[in-house]
Amino acid sequence: MTDSSETVRCWLVERDYNDKGLVTLAYATSDGDRVYRRELAAGAATRSRVTAAKDVDPDQLEPVEDEDTRDRYAMEVERTAEGYDPDDPI
Repeated sequence: MTDSSETVRCWLVERDYNDKGLVTLAYATSDGDRVYRRELAAGAATRSRVTAAKDVDPDQLEPVEDEDTRDRYAMEVERTAEGYDPDDPI
């Protein structure tokens, strides 16, 4: 079990909307190797505060298998981190 004080900073790299009214937010580690996904109802996503970064428990992170996706996530993390503070709404 992971100590709750240990977290990994992840940055918003993707926001997908589906035809069922759900929004999936993807937050990736700086190297793009791992991702945390959060699914919300579209209405909740507009009412809740989506921030540029989240501190995530390592147990909640999934590996990113596809190399192109890892590279894309790493580039998006860099862009997001340069343009926003972690707590900025995005």
